[in-house]
Amino acid sequence: MSHNVELLAPAGNLEKLKTVLRYGADAVFLGGKAFNLRAGSANFSMDSLREGVAYAHSLGKKVYVTLNIIAHNRDVKALPNFIKFLDEVNVDAVIVADIGIMAMVREFSSLPIHVSTQASTANWMTAKAFHDMGAKRVVLARELGLDEIKAIKDKVPDLELEVFVHGAMCMTYSGRCTMSSYMTQRDSNHGMCANSCRWKYALVEEKRPGVYYPVVEDETGSYLYNSKDLCTIDFLDKVIEAGVSGLKIEGRNRGLLYGATTTNVYRAALDSYKAGHFAVQDDWMNELETYRHRGYTTGFFHGKLDRHAQRLDGKSDENYVLAGVVKDVIGPGHYLVAARNKVIEGQEIEAVRPGIAAKTRIQALNFANPSNNVGMPDTKPGNDIFMTLDTPLEIGDLLRIRSNDHDLDDN
Repeated sequence: MSHNVELLAPAGNLEKLKTVLRYGADAVFLGGKAFNLRAGSANFSMDSLREGVAYAHSLGKKVYVTLNIIAHNRDVKALPNFIKFLDEVNVDAVIVADIGIMAMVREFSSLPIHVSTQASTANWMTAKAFHDMGAKRVVLARELGLDEIKAIKDKVPDLELEVFVHGAMCMTYSGRCTMSSYMTQRDSNHGMCANSCRWKYALVEEKRPGVYYPVVEDETGSYLYNSKDLCTIDFLDKVIEAGVSGLKIEGRNRGLLYGATTTNVYRAALDSYKAGHFAVQDDWMNELETYRHRGYTTGFFHGKLDRHAQRLDGKSDENYVLAGVVKDVIGPGHYLVAARNKVIEGQEIEAVRPGIAAKTRIQALNFANPSNNVGMPDTKPGNDIFMTLDTPLEIGDLLRIRSNDHDLDDN
């Protein structure tokens, strides 16, 4: 490997930022309260962004901030002050899709610029043009094959390239979609996508109004626009060897368990490649099957999508959900846990630690608040409980349970 490769993980809030960095991310990408494409995420206030950058830098890791909306005139007025703030707190780069925002970043800061996948960079001439305009890195369009990526790197060797390697796929070209705007008045290019493409659709013939024909006839309906999720773990070495500097995991709206698990797996894969002995492990895919997903596709990396790239039943798979987060170690085997789902004494549970997922069993549960000492501890989300386990854990470790054990909340 002749170039540095970093693993980027999504951070929808400060807790997620700290989690994915602990589980092996080299950098996080995140958004402030405006100007980014995840309006549904909690995102970062100025105070939490400042704290997140300081925390990441204390670990020698990086923070990239998304300014990747397709900007309207109304967005321009507030941008300079926010850009100056990002420069002041020393973020490591901003991610932009709009050349006007790119120009503003250059005017009001000295911040490195990464071009967003929303810019749909799919050829070396466009990549070179962005590089000539001052971009340090381009996040390539998701519609490229490995050979195309390598050709871009060969033509523009001084430009860093980044690609998405895991997570949700958009059915339109690099996410530049107006379907949500027309159907729900929620602008996907301002971060408010309603995921209209994942709804159930039927065919209506012009002269037969009200008569709906299923596009794919089965017992569940048809979800012809519903893409499976991207997964490249089986050929991550080939992605790296195409000349990529950044491996990006999608999912700022996803939960802690998703962020920790995907980062854990791709960290292990990247480390094995860097050590010179990349070989796909069964445990990697087993772990990627644990949290909620729509099934997996290899995307466009090997060429055109095949007929199995869509999830036509509209469903998702989920084997585990988050049970809790270790907040403190009281003593050997004794922990203060922030509950996220209901658990009971004697229940088998799994601990997800950096590099490890291990089965354990709940030996005892107690109230964290002594005044609530009647009946069983309430393990619903938001409550703290004392938990005794037969496995050594550390602060920040996650606990998960099988999703069919109880009537459970998503994480």
